[in-house]
Amino acid sequence: MTDPNSPRPARRTVVKAGAASAALLPLAAGPPAAAAAPVFQHGVASGDPLPDGVLLWTRVTPAPESAPGSGAGPDLAVDWQIAEDAAFARVVARGTTTTSAATDHTVKADVRGLRPATAYWFRFTAGGADSPTGRTRTAPAPGDAAHAVRFGVVSCANWEAGWFSAYRHLAARRDLDAVLHLGDYLYEYAAGAYPAEGVRAHSPAHEITTLADYRLRHATYKTDPDLRSLHAAHPVVAIWDDHEFANDAWSGGAENHTPGAEGDWARRVAAAKQAYFEWMPVRPSTAGTTYRRLRFGALADLHLLDLRSFRSQQTTAGDGGVDDPDRTITGQAQLDWLKAGLASSDASWQLVGTSVMISPVAFGSVPAQLLGPLGELLGLPAEGLAVNVDQWDGYTDDRRELLAHLREKAVANTVFLTGDIHMAWANDVPVQAATYPLSPSAATEFVVTSVTSDNLDDILKVQPQTVSLVAAAAVQAANRHVKWVDMDSHGYGVLDVTAERAQMDYYVLSDRADRNATAAWARSYRTRSGTQRVERADAPVR
Repeated sequence: MTDPNSPRPARRTVVKAGAASAALLPLAAGPPAAAAAPVFQHGVASGDPLPDGVLLWTRVTPAPESAPGSGAGPDLAVDWQIAEDAAFARVVARGTTTTSAATDHTVKADVRGLRPATAYWFRFTAGGADSPTGRTRTAPAPGDAAHAVRFGVVSCANWEAGWFSAYRHLAARRDLDAVLHLGDYLYEYAAGAYPAEGVRAHSPAHEITTLADYRLRHATYKTDPDLRSLHAAHPVVAIWDDHEFANDAWSGGAENHTPGAEGDWARRVAAAKQAYFEWMPVRPSTAGTTYRRLRFGALADLHLLDLRSFRSQQTTAGDGGVDDPDRTITGQAQLDWLKAGLASSDASWQLVGTSVMISPVAFGSVPAQLLGPLGELLGLPAEGLAVNVDQWDGYTDDRRELLAHLREKAVANTVFLTGDIHMAWANDVPVQAATYPLSPSAATEFVVTSVTSDNLDDILKVQPQTVSLVAAAAVQAANRHVKWVDMDSHGYGVLDVTAERAQMDYYVLSDRADRNATAAWARSYRTRSGTQRVERADAPVR
């Protein structure tokens, strides 16, 4: 072991597919009735670091009636400070902004004029009350050949399924440049819907569909002490997946959305996005999406995708429609943006934050490409029968276009960083999976498991490493580019990038239902510069 610090479950078709602490329930519902001064109940956060700046965040409760989602309460002036030391003896920037019920009394300050690759401390003040102190860090200068860049990597944190111990362990580290959250920061289900048996109940108890609902669910999550600690310790770079809206969301609807009974989908999405940008330390990019690009010195460009706002509706597993060129997971504008950014970058590594897995995973059929015209006549998918058409496997034309671009433009050292599937994976990303390893690998992919959300053994309610070991072996036998998969752990990753290699260290938690769960190193995989292949590493990066 290594210490890293010295509502509808029946609808779900894949792995993605309690009482609250008495101390947290009052915070989720609003401030105590006797509160008079502003209260910083939901902590502080920072995000999207730049070489000269960072985005600061908090939420103020200015009056007893100003509970999250209430739409009530007065406007309030909020001061912020950022300093070179935790005692705020060397304040380097300060300012004042006004918050109101129009933004659910959330506060953002986009601070510039800071030094690159530097740690800073920040805090807010309102009505005579001080917020907790947060620590953040700016990115290296664009041309800085930094020795290394290191990220915590997480996804899929279901409040009801367990405690956020993974966040606590990452918060305790002081060697991270940022934490990358790859989606499913929260879940939309009604209490007791997913999972059916949880360790604590979230607010509101019903499935969230309105702006007030999404605001209150975000607020509930930010009463968790481990999540607050994470945000106070490191800048967070976040993208959304589906549960920030509803399960298996696409541009025109979702599996977990019933038109009529749950209102108009476009209105629900607008509410979810508004609450997200209010409550998350994220800069919105084009037209209120989360696709954007951050640079970390000369070492890495980080391309962040939005795979829910523009995608076509999911098709059926085994349907040749997965190859339809008119279907898209990115939308053409975003795909063109990604391709242009990859081709023009002079960074040593291209890191792509993608909420769902790009590596193909197929079973049970000879791929059409091995049968030539006969395969096409039979309507077989080009790369075999996909297991999960909510991933890039359901949108193979976009994947082929992107991988071909990487090959044609000689874009080396592309690493996809992925969440969503509640498993840990280390994969090559082949140009043609059916003929791998004869077919070249165009990139690599590291997938992190969930913080708490159900994995295979949780769903089957069996002891760890029983069914999952057999299933993992079957996956690897049918998909030779998959070098490792762990189907029964919860935890997080730490990605360390140098000019020579990118390495993901995988950590697992002892028990998601234990508030004091320990974390232990499990495996490490790396890709060496220029290889586009993953290999096992013997130890985590120190």
